[in-house]
This record gives sequence, C-alpha cells and structure tokens, in this order.
Amino acid sequence: MQRWQRRHGRHDLPWQRTRDPYRVWLSEVMLQQTQVTTVLPYYERFLQRFPDLRSLAAAELPELLALWSGLGYYSRARHLHRAARIVVDELGGRLPRTAAGLQRLPGIGRSTAAAIAVFCHGERAAILDGNVRRVLARALGFAEDIASTGAQQRLWALAESLLPARGIASYTQGLMDLGAGVCLPRAPRCEACPLAAICVAHIQGRPQAYPVRSRRIRRGQRESVWLWLQAGPEIWLVQRPPQGIWAGLWSLPEFDSIEAAREALSGLPGRPQALPGFVHALTHLDWTLQPLHWPLPPSTRERAERRLRACGPSGRWMTVEQALASGIPAPLRRMLEKARA
Repeated sequence: MQRWQRRHGRHDLPWQRTRDPYRVWLSEVMLQQTQVTTVLPYYERFLQRFPDLRSLAAAELPELLALWSGLGYYSRARHLHRAARIVVDELGGRLPRTAAGLQRLPGIGRSTAAAIAVFCHGERAAILDGNVRRVLARALGFAEDIASTGAQQRLWALAESLLPARGIASYTQGLMDLGAGVCLPRAPRCEACPLAAICVAHIQGRPQAYPVRSRRIRRGQRESVWLWLQAGPEIWLVQRPPQGIWAGLWSLPEFDSIEAAREALSGLPGRPQALPGFVHALTHLDWTLQPLHWPLPPSTRERAERRLRACGPSGRWMTVEQALASGIPAPLRRMLEKARA
C-alpha cells in the first residue's frame, strides 16, 4: 500500500505539505462528505482569514459562517469554532496530540481524530471514513450490515489489526486515495487497484455488493415558497433558527404557498412574480423552492417591515452585497449572484 501511494497517490494537496495540526484538522473537517475540488478554494480562503487556531477562536461565528457559506453541513463550522475556543481557553492553545484526546473536542469523531494524529504525530491509529470503509469492506469481503453498531465495531477492529508497524502516514493516505480515486462507489477501477489480487469483492466479481447496507434512509420531500421581497437595492432576510437546516444562516422568509405569502403581505403595492422553482438536494431531503420576487417602492419599506415582523421571525434589510458577504445558503447565493450579474 505504501509503495502504491508513493507512486500513484495524491501528493500535491495543500494540507499534505504541512504537519500543522490546525491545518490538517481544518482539511479533515472540510472534507467530510465534500469533494476535494469543492474544498480547495474554501480551504485557501479560510486560512487567509484565520491562519491559526487563535485567530479562529477569536472570530465571531457569523463571520465564520459567511466564509463557510456554500460548503454545506454548517454544523461542521460551528463545531470547529467551539472546539477552537475550548483549545485556546482550556488547553493552552494547542490541540491534543493523541487521537483519544482529540475525540474529546466537539465535532471530532474517531476517524477524524485518528487522521490528525497519524499525519501530524505518526500515531498508529486506524481511520474508517466512508472511502476507507468501502475499500476495507470490499477487500475483506466484509458481509455484515454496516448499519449495525456491532458490525461497525468489528470492522473497526479489523482496520486496527491491519495497521502496519511502519509507514503509517503513507498507508493511511493510500487507503484514502484508493477510496477517492480507484475503489469508487458505482464504477470501481479494479484494474488499477493494488489490492485486486486479494480483494474478495473483486474475486467474486461483485464489488458493488459491498459494503452491505440494508437500512436505507428514505429521502424526504418538502416544498416551500421563498419570498424575495425587495425595496430599492435592499432585500429582506431572516435569520434561521440555531438548530436544523441552515442553522443560524440568513435566508429568505419561507411560506407554504404563494397564496400564503400574498395573504401575509396583502395590501402592499408591487407586482409579485413567481420565478422558476428548483430542487435543492440535502443529505436526506429534496427541497423544492419556489422564489416569489416582490419589488416594493422604497417608500413602503417600513410598512412592509411591520407586516413581516408580525408574521415571521425577526429579520433585517440588506443590500445584495451585504447578503453575499454574510452566511447565506448556497442556493440563495447562486440566485443573488445571478441577479447581480
């Protein structure tokens, strides 16, 4: 595995050129359920603003969420911020050196903790993120249902039993590279895999049968109207609740239907226009969003604001530039950028 990684693995990613635990931690958090190509520009911008752990701990959460906007899974940013403050306030500004110590911080699970400890301190620890889980399940022919807690524990034990005595960093990176570029979920490139000769799934001719996962989460469906209320150069945004989808971000007010939006603001001037709807796919939810653009004369702004505060959460007027500089959901960012162009 180590030899294959040195010859065929990835070596040019920015977080591979450092052993700074803060930078490796940041990369591991950003890469959770997010592709490398998406993460790269966010990683660079984030480090320009927060080059070290103390600068992150001193930041206000809204600024952090604004930088994270569009990357998704915003709880990662909140956990990152909370953990940074704990490290600065309680641990002297240094991340723990061991996987066990790292796991005590918010948002750092077993696999993320092991990756940081391996790459920064050479600890002999196993990781089992989604990519590595798939590689090991196929190579070992692990036929147990990984939705089971017991099966997950047994796969962890197998992962630990396979750890090499030396070369832990290249071994770990090699597993990650195999999962990311060779042992793909739907079209594995078995001909390029160094484990093909011993891979049970390949020998059986059914790599897509692994990992076994019997419990499938049914995707939810939701439909909402997004009220895009505009008075001159400003739009009305509300801050979402601290829990749930897009927690803490600024977004457009939501209504169950166009009729409900019209009724809530009945009597206000302007001609609301229904724009083409779109589906925003979240982890377990397909959310159909129907924007309703309602331009208002600037003179009616205060009256509109009173009506809005009476029928929904508190909000504020922002220019498009102010909104884009804030933490807003990715589909709203795309919509505003398109309108600004």
